[in-house]
Amino acid sequence: MALIRINDPDDPRIGGFRDIRERDLTGRQGLFVAEGEVVLNVLMSDRSLCRPIAFLLDEKRLEGLSAVLGRAADDTPVYVASQSVLDSIAGFHLHRGILALGEKPPVRSLEACLAEMGSEAVVVAACGTGNHDNMGGIFRNAAAFGADAVLLDSQCCDPFYRKAIRVSVGAVLRTPMATGLDAVTMVEGLKAAGFEVFALTPGASEPLDRVPRGGRVAIVLGPEGPGLVPAVIQRCRPVRIPMSGGFDSLNVSVASGIALHHFTRRV
Repeated sequence: MALIRINDPDDPRIGGFRDIRERDLTGRQGLFVAEGEVVLNVLMSDRSLCRPIAFLLDEKRLEGLSAVLGRAADDTPVYVASQSVLDSIAGFHLHRGILALGEKPPVRSLEACLAEMGSEAVVVAACGTGNHDNMGGIFRNAAAFGADAVLLDSQCCDPFYRKAIRVSVGAVLRTPMATGLDAVTMVEGLKAAGFEVFALTPGASEPLDRVPRGGRVAIVLGPEGPGLVPAVIQRCRPVRIPMSGGFDSLNVSVASGIALHHFTRRV
């Protein structure tokens, strides 16, 4: 490991970690910040699609992380600092004491993302998901149920936002994706690739639990509140999750988990 001690919060070498919350909002030009040991383990795993650029750790965490850090390239800098210096760099109390600066995977087109999938592929397509907790939850569910990819339209928030990565327990870092898509073009592209495209919408007449499984399947999710626009729904097979008690919809992350369980269950 390229171990470097940091005593000055203004040291230019750790500029990528400085004032994290403000930088979360302005972007990092192809980089992201990962936080915590669970996410670090995913970033350093064989399943990761991302590359670590640098690490910044509380000096007390170094010994316990030596094995996972040893998976990085020998010239990857590992910055260590006291808790007080670490907090000054981050701009808030970093109780986990673990940060990594990573590089996002190359941007992929919808066609490239779908081309390598098999005949029983399941993908999630999100339209207008602007909440980072929901985004993280969608990716966590996609990884947990074995979805082949997550597709995001141009109205979705950045899945590499630090909170989205943390909520996903690192699933964002290992899940194939295509981003910045036009919603209608995305649906048409899925259909052209042989996917049956289901729109989750409370106004549908067909219940999800009556839909047969099998074949290439895409689950299209809309934003909470307004839901999917008619132009998207009319190009899909609308389905609903039956409910009781006067409720007509679920949190989008919860809905994604229910739909993924249905379409990926093989018994």
